[in-house]
Amino acid sequence: MYPKQIIDALQHVRYPGNGLNLIEAGMLEDDIRISGLEVSFSLIFDKDTDPFQRSVLKAAEVAVQTYAEPGAVVHIHTKYRKQVQPEAAAEGRSLQAKHVIAIHSGKGGVGKSTVAVNLAVALAQQGKRVGLLDADIHGPSVPKMFHVEGERPVAETVNGRDLIVPIEQYGVKMLSIGFFVDVNSAVVWRGGMASNAIKQLINDALWGELDYFLIDLPPGTSDIHLTLIQTLQITGAIVVTTPQDVALVDARKGIDLFTNEKVNVPVLGLIENMSYFTPAELPNNKYYIFGRGGGKRLAEELQIPLLGEVPLVQSIREGGDEGTPIVLQQGHPAAQIFNQIAAQLS
Repeated sequence: MYPKQIIDALQHVRYPGNGLNLIEAGMLEDDIRISGLEVSFSLIFDKDTDPFQRSVLKAAEVAVQTYAEPGAVVHIHTKYRKQVQPEAAAEGRSLQAKHVIAIHSGKGGVGKSTVAVNLAVALAQQGKRVGLLDADIHGPSVPKMFHVEGERPVAETVNGRDLIVPIEQYGVKMLSIGFFVDVNSAVVWRGGMASNAIKQLINDALWGELDYFLIDLPPGTSDIHLTLIQTLQITGAIVVTTPQDVALVDARKGIDLFTNEKVNVPVLGLIENMSYFTPAELPNNKYYIFGRGGGKRLAEELQIPLLGEVPLVQSIREGGDEGTPIVLQQGHPAAQIFNQIAAQLS
């Protein structure tokens, strides 16, 4: 064996956080040592709590044995990039949030953004300092749901850094890729471009000090999810579903995304949206259009809280389309449900 074989082998291993192979990502230290069938080298990670460390180390070992020498005995050492002192980190950090909550759904169309928007406004009405990041690069809806789709964020220079100033509405600071692209054009970006855009909206924005930073994630799992897990210390996740079986299957996958040992983010609870339909003329009637009790059964099975059951109500849809979230109507039964869910997060 010789060093170039090791380098070529490690080009077959991709780091999940950015999609680059270990060589492109600059993760291989210049310390390859070879003695007969024994080879040793170091891989550099950003931090010792990196959620992908174990899987990357195993993949690197297998790659050497697959592409360089089947009988190789591989010793991999881990190193970590120089850590910034806490004081310096706080000084240069634009986002300082006590609680970072990811709002996720396994599939689209279950009302995840509606939940995120109404929870953000409910928390703001309770006197909390709230930020909301619309991380759905390909389908941003937060600007419309706050009636600010025509706004364009400006930059402000702070301590020599140009920072994006979030748009504020109903007491919530928000940023979305929807503020920066043509609303009628598709955002056709590869995973790396989307992830970098999300990082910029987090790290290069004037969020200030927040009590809650909510992230409206894209549905499913993607590079963006991994980027956010790496970039932020997420307090917990909320998973949104509807009662129907096809949505619950995907919700289960979403819960596993956060609870598996590589990620290990607590799931704060499940919210069942479109639980039942109550017509205005028959306020005491409930029609279970999408099935009944699916969210409750899944929450009990996985031993996570069921934070609330949100009905299928026309005024919730109208509020989203008009940019006036239903939670602004304090006496509305649906607003009370969102307020009760928000209270559980406080």
